[in-house]
Amino acid sequence: MSYSGVSAVSRRGRVRDKWRNKKWFTVIAPEYFGGTEIGSVVADDPEKLIGRTVESTLYDITEDFAHQYLEMYFQIYRVEGRRAFTTFKGHEYARDYLRSLVRRRTTRIDCITNVTTKDGYTLRVSAVAFTLVRVKTSQERGVRAVMKKILEEKASTLSFKEFVQEAVLGKIASDIYNEAKKIVPLRHVGVRKSKVISRPQVETEEEQEEAKGEEEQVKAEK
Repeated sequence: MSYSGVSAVSRRGRVRDKWRNKKWFTVIAPEYFGGTEIGSVVADDPEKLIGRTVESTLYDITEDFAHQYLEMYFQIYRVEGRRAFTTFKGHEYARDYLRSLVRRRTTRIDCITNVTTKDGYTLRVSAVAFTLVRVKTSQERGVRAVMKKILEEKASTLSFKEFVQEAVLGKIASDIYNEAKKIVPLRHVGVRKSKVISRPQVETEEEQEEAKGEEEQVKAEK
């Protein structure tokens, strides 16, 4: 056997050994999204999972086909056994879905603003509205002002968990629609994207306690 052949066999052996040391971990959604299993990740060291972003869809959580268009992002912050616990990092409309909402002779109105929840989380939130007909610039400004006002009011009165639930599940969009439709006829309103910008320092301790509670519950169920 040539030296190159020996080298190739050695490399294949190292690859096999590397995969043999890896383990699969079940990813768990946050408690405020049901604490359901949303996928699996592989790693040779649980510590390497900390900080990793996991992508999912709202459908994976609700099992409602109407929610397939909403992409969800979670970040792993704790690993217990073979379970990786996550916190919400952000969400957004799938690109194909967003493009499907566009119509000729109508207006798309966007509002992007930073909000801070009552427990100190800061998020960048993007709301969008599609009208039934083309509207005036003054009407666009009116709808955008309604979006900004409701997003900021909601954040100031809700906790982080409550706010992201209402943003993702459509409650905030419904509130915007009911107010903005008084200005122009609307076909669709939604919070199309969110991203966590900063978190309070006490979050880590809170999440650790939450994870311990979830782990104890799992053990009790077994």
